[in-house]
Amino acid sequence: MQIAIVLFDRFTALDAVGPYEMLSRIPKAETVFVAERTGPVRNDSGSLALTADRTLADVPNPDVVVVPGGPGQDAQMDNETLLDWLRTVDATSTWTTSVCSGSLLLAAAGLLTGRRATSHWLALNLLEQYGVEPTGERVVTDGKYVTAAGVSAGIDMGLTLVGRIAGDEHAQAVQLLTEYDPRPPYDAGSPEKAPAHLVEEFRVKNRFILT
Repeated sequence: MQIAIVLFDRFTALDAVGPYEMLSRIPKAETVFVAERTGPVRNDSGSLALTADRTLADVPNPDVVVVPGGPGQDAQMDNETLLDWLRTVDATSTWTTSVCSGSLLLAAAGLLTGRRATSHWLALNLLEQYGVEPTGERVVTDGKYVTAAGVSAGIDMGLTLVGRIAGDEHAQAVQLLTEYDPRPPYDAGSPEKAPAHLVEEFRVKNRFILT
């Protein structure tokens, strides 16, 4: 099994690394980071780089595709090289997935039309422009398409997929060994729970990162 995690300039690091930490623990799976060109790809703050060891052209038939989001997603919405690759690999993939605003790239490629999907809460309403039914659920599975809400939800998506591919017990083992037992010090992880003034601030600024 080959798992391809897409990188592009100004992706959000946890969008890619969260699923990686879960999915890379599937037995006999090869996890590769892919981009238009090989080499380091910088995250949204520019302070971290992940290395793309393969180009998109080098990976024509991955079994699992993971598309992260982040501020750089917007610049990729008309990148036909990436969108054409997504359409091509989707024809043979077993699972096509996204994290955060990465679902907008799947939508732009026409892969989510008529389906239910989620995204970062700041981008959720944009899915409707592509004929997608948006839902605020943390992880949404519609056929072979699995989309995750913002950033940290990619861990949940990855773990969900581990269970579907390798079985519940293996997924439980991965959860145990990664000690994924979140107990956040604040209960402000969704717009329904966060202080209203913070929600409004980010809606006005419509940004995914703190600067």
